Amino acid sequence: MTEHLVIQRYTKLSMTLHWLMLALFVGVYACIEIKGLLPRGHALKGVLLGGHALFGIGIFLLVWLRLLGRLAPRPAILPRPPAWQTAVAHLMHLALYGLMIVTPLLAWLMLNAAGKPVPYFEFALPSLVAVDPDQAKQFKHWHEWLGSAGYWLIGLHAFAGLFHHYWVRDNTLVRMLPKR
Repeated sequence: MTEHLVIQRYTKLSMTLHWLMLALFVGVYACIEIKGLLPRGHALKGVLLGGHALFGIGIFLLVWLRLLGRLAPRPAILPRPPAWQTAVAHLMHLALYGLMIVTPLLAWLMLNAAGKPVPYFEFALPSLVAVDPDQAKQFKHWHEWLGSAGYWLIGLHAFAGLFHHYWVRDNTLVRMLPKR
């Protein structure tokens, strides 16, 4: 008799990328929030903005690995949730992936349109659009709007994991945690 192998947890790579992305998001938001608290002209503002950009580019690069990882089999949620919850979860993940792709892309476009380089360590990322200050303002508006929406998306995602763990008592959260 052949035993059917049931995947109980995500792969170590998926878990590592998930929690690394959380750390990068903490970095992105911490840098921009602390920068906003500092007075105009403060020496750390540039450093924090640079950190914000590096963390954001890190998110943009790693999201593609996460998307590739979604091609691998995923552990089932047990007990199986109602279809509407699965649909909402898919929409939430789509929104989170959109956040991780579109927000850094808007920052890149914003800097290009403002005529500013987009440095990444020793490399300068290519320009995607011509210099256009009005367009730069539009890209900045949408970048900041998505960044603000990100607080809600990430918060709802975390709340859902905790809700499933403590209220529903299924394995939603445990699937993304290393074995104890």
